[in-house]
Amino acid sequence: MNAALTYEQLDFLPEANYQRLLSELEHYRRQSEWLSRVNELHARLAGALDLQSMMEAFSVWLMPQVDHDLIAFQCGNNTHLQMICSCHGPERRAAMSLARKFFWKFSQGKTKAHCQQENFDAHLWSLPSRQLQGHVVLLRQHNKIKAREAKLIEQALAILAEPLKRALDYEMLFEQARSDALTGLDNRRVFEEKIGSLLDKAKRHGSPVTLASMDLDRFKLINDSFGHAEGDKTLCKVAQTLGGMVRESDLLVRMGGDEFLLVLPDTALTTARVIAERLCLAVNSLGIVAPCGAKLGISIGLVQWDEQSNVDAWLQQADEILYRAKTSGRSQVCSG
Repeated sequence: MNAALTYEQLDFLPEANYQRLLSELEHYRRQSEWLSRVNELHARLAGALDLQSMMEAFSVWLMPQVDHDLIAFQCGNNTHLQMICSCHGPERRAAMSLARKFFWKFSQGKTKAHCQQENFDAHLWSLPSRQLQGHVVLLRQHNKIKAREAKLIEQALAILAEPLKRALDYEMLFEQARSDALTGLDNRRVFEEKIGSLLDKAKRHGSPVTLASMDLDRFKLINDSFGHAEGDKTLCKVAQTLGGMVRESDLLVRMGGDEFLLVLPDTALTTARVIAERLCLAVNSLGIVAPCGAKLGISIGLVQWDEQSNVDAWLQQADEILYRAKTSGRSQVCSG
């Protein structure tokens, strides 16, 4: 049909053709509008690198079309949960709690992909991608999510899937660069990144910080007796033991070989000594012994941070105290 028809020519069209033409024009209008929205979504997602900024960009794009209180993404293996919530106070906590429960119940086959709970209408979609297994949850208070809104989200997720995969790949590379490949603990780079701001905060609030320099005792004998593969397993067991005993606010780092650092914010030397002695006992309790009878242990040197001292001097002092623990019997804590 000629798209250049004038209004005068339209007047002479049969009714059926006239209605068909109007229907086609409306279809093209909606298609053009959708393509414009798609281009805007691509532009927003192109500027996002990490998962949080990716979901924020998607939420901002979606809001004028589908009003929502929360949108969340989680990988199919129940990792990398990211939630964007516009609620505040108790409503925010309720929405985030409901989203977590919804993800978990769906993964256990205990709920359908659409439910209504606690004044929220909740929908879950599986990402339409073979490369990325994951789910997106959207919550809205009081007003039910309409079928046309659900369809729009489903179409948009087909566009979101690939950028999400890119964001997760980026985060994985970032995490690998900051994690010790063997033990999964933070590495030296993380220590160097965090220690400055950590000490600045301590200085600002006048709070103590204690450093524990740690080195395994007789690890070389055990490594030589059982081989490097068993030596690696031993390091992983020690790292898991240490990691399970420190607080989230603490900074535990594998510096290399069998050397570890533990930074204890808001912790004076006396309290740090109690913690360090527990760590000594825990490593000793692993019961790892070489054929020659040498038992794995850990020596720890403690020093509280002095505001007049720089980081390098602090590390050197902790290392010297650690050496004193080594030479005076091993598997013990010394402080300075």
